[in-house]
Amino acid sequence: MFSSMFIKTGGKLVYTQSTDEKIYKLFVDNLVEGQTVEVFFDANKDDGTLAQLAKIHKCIREIAKETGNDFEDIKDIIKMRAGFCFEKEVDGKVITKCKSFAKASKEDLGFVIEALIKLGNLVGVNCR
Repeated sequence: MFSSMFIKTGGKLVYTQSTDEKIYKLFVDNLVEGQTVEVFFDANKDDGTLAQLAKIHKCIREIAKETGNDFEDIKDIIKMRAGFCFEKEVDGKVITKCKSFAKASKEDLGFVIEALIKLGNLVGVNCR
């Protein structure tokens, strides 16, 4: 998985970090000839939440694929690790409620990405 930030300069998109260009080249070198690549671009001013949501869902998908687990199961694990879930007693039963990624702040989504990076490191998936 590869993600990066660009800035428009002189009519072109330029990497905001020079190391990203090297990582991109490694990503391309590791592709199989004819392999399809999914790309998501989002122009934002100060709130990266759409880009963060895309990265979160892509990484959850990759972890689920690598581990053989269901997407929703990995999503629930990440929500718990990032502090998005709480337990509540209803009619004598304890139920778990989790906050939606879509309703989270940019900062909260940052915690989710940190949890994904840690889990990804454990299972051999690069979520950076």
